[in-house]
Amino acid sequence: MINRVFGRDSGSSKDIAKERLRLVLVHDRANVSPQFLEMLKNELIRVISEYMEIDDAAMDVNLTSAENSVALVASIPVRRMKRSVSARQ
Repeated sequence: MINRVFGRDSGSSKDIAKERLRLVLVHDRANVSPQFLEMLKNELIRVISEYMEIDDAAMDVNLTSAENSVALVASIPVRRMKRSVSARQ
């Protein structure tokens, strides 16, 4: 109880360290650098912005481990759909 009062809850720091390690392992398994993930995020913003207005500052893109595979998970807040989209050839 004293540890909790003084902000030394070992469970929370343990959980944070565990989550950080999980993220490092996922990135390692996928063989993806943080720079690559940032490039991917920017490309997603560019493509999705053609069809809808998004809050790119609040966008979150991560790789997660799902059993024996790696999944790309994106949370993209949509402000509104664009009415007219220029046709691509």
